Amino acid sequence: MIWRLGADSKVACRCASTREPDGVDTAPRSRNAAGHMKRHKYVHGYSERESTRLQDQSRTLAELLHHDTVYPPGARVLEAGCGVGAQTGVLARNSPGALFTSVDLSPASLEAARLAVARAGFSNVTFQVADIFQLPFAEGSFDHVFVCFVLEHLPRPLEALQHLLKVLKPGGSLTVIEGDHGSTFFHPHSETAWRTIRCLIDLQARLGGDALIGRRLFPLLKQAGLRNVAVSPRFVYADSSRPEWVEGFTEKTYVAMVESVRTAALAAGMIDLATWEQGIADLRAAAGSDGTFCYTFFKGTAIK
Repeated sequence: MIWRLGADSKVACRCASTREPDGVDTAPRSRNAAGHMKRHKYVHGYSERESTRLQDQSRTLAELLHHDTVYPPGARVLEAGCGVGAQTGVLARNSPGALFTSVDLSPASLEAARLAVARAGFSNVTFQVADIFQLPFAEGSFDHVFVCFVLEHLPRPLEALQHLLKVLKPGGSLTVIEGDHGSTFFHPHSETAWRTIRCLIDLQARLGGDALIGRRLFPLLKQAGLRNVAVSPRFVYADSSRPEWVEGFTEKTYVAMVESVRTAALAAGMIDLATWEQGIADLRAAAGSDGTFCYTFFKGTAIK
C-alpha cells in the first residue's frame, strides 16, 4: 500500500484509523521469510493519547534533535518506522527539496502521519506500508536513511540496521536517534518514582526492546560496518525558569510516556496501584516550582 502526497494532498489509498487501549500490544502482524506470522510490539501502545504525546515530543525536541539534519534538493531519503509522522513533518520542513519515503508497519499510524503532513502542506513525502526486515526496495535505492526512536523497540537492532543498509547507496548517510531511560535524573529524588520508570524499562525488555539503547549506538553502528561513525549526546534540562521544557518535555513527553504503561505494569504484577500512583505523583514533582529534570538523547551519524 502506497500513499503519495501531491500539492493537492490527495492520496491513492486511504485506511481508516483505529483506537487502541494504552499499553496494549496491537501492532499489525507480518510474515517473516519463512512465511510465519510475527508481531512487532510497541510498549506504549497505539492509543490516541500516545499519538498526541509523540507530536508534543516532536515539537519540543525539534530544534535539539534535528537542527543539523538537512538533506540536499533531489536527495532520496528513507524514513524507517515513521509511526504517526511526528518526525516526518520536521524532516519535510527542514529539507523541502528532498524526496522522503516514510514507511511503517501500521496502516493506522501511516494514515495519521499522512493527515498530519497534508495539514502542514508538505508535498515531498510518500508513505508506504513496509517492514524494516523485509523492505520492498531495490538495493541502493536511497541516498540517505533516517531512523528515530525505532531501534529501541526491536529485538534485533543490528539486523535492522543491516537491512536498512542494503537499500542505502554506497557513500550514503545513516542517521539514528535514540533515548536512554537510564540517563534520567530528577529532583526531588524518589525511589518510588524510579519504580514506575523501571516498570517501563522492564516491560520494554520483555517485548524484546531496549530502553537503554542510546548508550549502545556507537558500537551498533560500528558493528553494522559503517564508517565515519559519530555519536553526539543531546541533553535536556528543565526547571521552572524554562517553562516550555517543563511542560513540553517533563510533563507531556516523559511523564506521559511512563504513564502509558500503567495498565500493562499493573497487569504484570510489577507494581501495586498505590505505589504506582505515588510514583507518578513524585515524578510530577520534578515539574514543580522547585523541581528539575534531566535526560539525554543520542544522535548517531555514519556513512556506508
